[in-house]
Amino acid sequence: MGAIQYFRRFMNQYFLLIACLQLWSRITPVSPATTWGPLIIIFIVSASKEAWDDYNRYLSDKKANERKVWLVKDGIRRQIKAQEIHVGDIVWLHENDEIPCDLVLIGTSDPQGTCYVETSALDGETDLKTRIVPSISANLSVEQLEKVKGVVECPNPDNDIRRFDANMRLFLPTIDNEKCPLTVNNTLLQSCYLRYTEWACGIAVYTGNETKSGMSRGTAEPKLTAADAMIDKLTIAIFLLQIVAVLVLGYFGNIWKDTQGLKQWYLMYPVKGPWYDFLVIPLRFELLCSIMIPISIKVTLDLAKGVYAKFIDWDEQMFDWETNTPAHSANTAISEDLGQVEYILSDKTGTLTENRMIFKQCCISNTTYGNDNGDALKDARLLNAVSSDDPDVIKFLMVMALCNTVVPVKSNDDTVSYKAQSQDEEALVNAASNLNVMLISKDSSTAEICFNGCKFRYELLDILEFTSDRKRMSVVVKDGRTGKIHLLSKGADEAILPRAYPGQQIQRYLEAVEMYSQLGLRTLCLGWRDLEEDEYKEWSKNFQEASCSLDNRESKIAEACHSLERDLYILGVTAIEDRLQDGVPETIKLLRNAGINVWMLTGDKQNTAIQIGLLCNLLTSEPNSQLLSISGKTEEDILRSLDTALLITKNTCETKALEDLFPCPVFNLNFRNYICIAFLECPLELNKLDLAFVLDGWALEIILKHSKESFTRLAMLSRTAICCRMTPLQKAQLVAILKSVGYLTLAIGDGGNDVRMIQEANIGVGISGREGLQAARAADYSIGKFKFLKRLILIHGRYSYNRTAFISQYSFYKSLLICFIQILFAFLSGLSGTSLFNSISLMAYNVFYTSLPVMTIIFDKDISETTVLQYPQILHHSQAGRLLNPTTFCGWFGRSLYHALVIFFITVCAYADEKSEMQELSMVALSGCIWLQAFVVTMDTNSFTYPQIILIWGNFVAFYMINLILSAIPSLQIYTIMFCLCGQPSYWITMALTVAVGMGPVMALRYFRNLYRPSAINILQQIEQSNGSIQPSRNVESAALKSARTNLTNLLSGSRRKRGSYYQPLLSEPAR
Repeated sequence: MGAIQYFRRFMNQYFLLIACLQLWSRITPVSPATTWGPLIIIFIVSASKEAWDDYNRYLSDKKANERKVWLVKDGIRRQIKAQEIHVGDIVWLHENDEIPCDLVLIGTSDPQGTCYVETSALDGETDLKTRIVPSISANLSVEQLEKVKGVVECPNPDNDIRRFDANMRLFLPTIDNEKCPLTVNNTLLQSCYLRYTEWACGIAVYTGNETKSGMSRGTAEPKLTAADAMIDKLTIAIFLLQIVAVLVLGYFGNIWKDTQGLKQWYLMYPVKGPWYDFLVIPLRFELLCSIMIPISIKVTLDLAKGVYAKFIDWDEQMFDWETNTPAHSANTAISEDLGQVEYILSDKTGTLTENRMIFKQCCISNTTYGNDNGDALKDARLLNAVSSDDPDVIKFLMVMALCNTVVPVKSNDDTVSYKAQSQDEEALVNAASNLNVMLISKDSSTAEICFNGCKFRYELLDILEFTSDRKRMSVVVKDGRTGKIHLLSKGADEAILPRAYPGQQIQRYLEAVEMYSQLGLRTLCLGWRDLEEDEYKEWSKNFQEASCSLDNRESKIAEACHSLERDLYILGVTAIEDRLQDGVPETIKLLRNAGINVWMLTGDKQNTAIQIGLLCNLLTSEPNSQLLSISGKTEEDILRSLDTALLITKNTCETKALEDLFPCPVFNLNFRNYICIAFLECPLELNKLDLAFVLDGWALEIILKHSKESFTRLAMLSRTAICCRMTPLQKAQLVAILKSVGYLTLAIGDGGNDVRMIQEANIGVGISGREGLQAARAADYSIGKFKFLKRLILIHGRYSYNRTAFISQYSFYKSLLICFIQILFAFLSGLSGTSLFNSISLMAYNVFYTSLPVMTIIFDKDISETTVLQYPQILHHSQAGRLLNPTTFCGWFGRSLYHALVIFFITVCAYADEKSEMQELSMVALSGCIWLQAFVVTMDTNSFTYPQIILIWGNFVAFYMINLILSAIPSLQIYTIMFCLCGQPSYWITMALTVAVGMGPVMALRYFRNLYRPSAINILQQIEQSNGSIQPSRNVESAALKSARTNLTNLLSGSRRKRGSYYQPLLSEPAR
């Protein structure tokens, strides 16, 4: 399978075809080993890596499959291997056991039928989850569990770890034959661990690769970087050039053969050859020119990219000492894309903020608490209300303590701590506990509250779970003292306040929500409703039917919940603080200065998100900034506000200064081209315009349905966006919109709700946060804090792009160089397709002589890290693809052609006489290639380290040592050749002349370009060399240095990307 995958790539298929053609002795000008050797070596390298990965997977699978588990069969427990479990078997687990397959829980050691599982290996979340025995088997004894029989109706296997819509029926005599709905809360999933539970047993429903964990495995689709896409296009261009060259040379070769070759008796051409004789010379040239496409480029780039990834893993400045979390590169193939990021789409909670929720203020019964000192828990009025048993306040605290999924854990000293999946819920429960309403115990059916030393027991009848669509959660409880049934609800203001009972005044709560949002606090509204028993029973029957449905269960449950969550008595509003992470404002400012547009996608309220945006430098309050709101009460209002925002943005760019800067024909281009030129290429005051818009999830839903094109235009104009009340799907949709118009996107988040966005983006970054590791595991890169993003992009991303640009173009250069020499030699050999170089030299040239020196670039830094962070605008060069594009490639192409002419003509002039052997001519030309390439790599290296010096010049020395050894072998064609050459002064003079003529004009051209038309990078290098450091000197700067700084400022201010109407990510102008 590995071989099949390897040869699915076009480039590998091409080289395999060339290798097969070389087996035809009539056409091959060299030994087949010249292609088969490198191809086999490259295949072995790739296959070895895959084989090693497969072997490690085999060991892991073997360990998992041979693990011993307890199985119950016909009432008898026995140990078997995990791989022997079949669907329908009863598996018995003990504390700390790893769950071997997906089970439906039917019994636990807990009398209440609960158990706790650690799911971090499955979803990355570190908090324990509560799993509940279905009601149908809640009262079964151990003996009954060992002999239970029944049927589980479940859907086909899938990878959705959040959902399990199934039913279960148990057969007589165990229990009545009734249907019981099952959810994911009734399951134990493979790869999880049983914790704090003596034993548990379950029925196997999915085994092997059909478990949810197994279905989630698999190889992710490889991402094609912008640099890789450009390399593919350049490869196609070279391939087309090669075809043209082969056809032209083959045509004239056949003409020469017919007119001149047949007359030369020593060539021994047959008078009449086979019917395919006219193909022989073109095919020879095809084999000669096949080296135009470097066979080693993929292995070289893969090796370099692997080193880039290790640099990220080893970066101590990206190590989060607070959580002991290093940066990690899960995808080793896309590091250079980090240096070309144009849009960052970031989650807020846990990504920009700490996700450490602190209960700060609240509003209960139209009274606000915590306004004066910023802490409601220390507000004397609230404390007095609790001590005086104010009914609304007590109900408010009861909702905080009961309406959640928090698990209380009691320690040996009887203190209670809480395990919560949501940091908001943990903050609310802790706040209620601090106000003497403490949740002390909880299981699947009951919860116990301690209030002022008295314990109150509540029966948990139903839990109406939170979903991103409903944006609220409710529980139905029965008071153990009075027997009354209550509905307790909490959720977003737009999900709770409209459900207030008719006549209740909610204006004060709306004002409170607005006030808290202005302070950047997260808000939740709490409601209460008393239920009649008959009403509850009727609703419970409908809810049970919806829960048992195998078709559209989710929507039916939502409809049932909707029918009950009405006529609520609004108790009040909570306000929770989530502080910004350290370094977030500075990081965002730096990234925006680097030309990256930053969007914030959050589920919070609009005002809360705006305040956070102001705090973290995402939005500015300066006069040149504009925040456009897209909102409305109806679809027409929303679409009208979108058109207004687009018109305002357009008019902002349409100024007299812009008309003077660009002549009228510019404005005759299509709208997209106009937008990008008008906004992105205005280097004066217009470039300082900071346009942003804000919208919510409902508005986005309408816009994507009716006016997606207009929204896309607005997105292209705006540097910043605040998108509120976003669902996970909508986050991914926004990423897809930006990708669809060619922008390179990076999505960053910390929770499971960010996974879709992270996977949709070109680059996904996960933060290893308090919500677990699910986002980090789904991402290409994981970091401990948002502030590390600046090093990931500006340092690692930029250096990786620069290095990849050089390595890829150099690989083409060295291949074109040797190929052009072969073509030039064809004109001296009657266009017969004869090779100047012997087979060993050609094979060694590709595999050994030219592969190692280029790897020195992986250590190269054109400017220091300090300089990059001080001048982040330098990222514009890599964003615009200025180091790898058709223009820069033409420069390398021209250099290879020029160097080929220099090497060929100097070699011919020096050695093409009757006394020189063919092998001498070949070795002199090959030596010239090695000398020039050593100087090319040296000249293009900006910083030298010992590994670089060793690889460049050590490889140079190795070339002579290898050829001296080969020259000592009598059976080889180059026997004694290198000994003879090294003893001739003319050889060394030839090499010196080759270097002087080959490198002199190149160095002169570079010198004058740097002198009269320097790029921003050249100027920064100049400043570094002048100061020894980029930090401004306290001494008076020289006039030249001041001039350099002035030129740098002008270049950076005008270096933003140009986009044409047919924009392609890397098709751009060369570096200035």
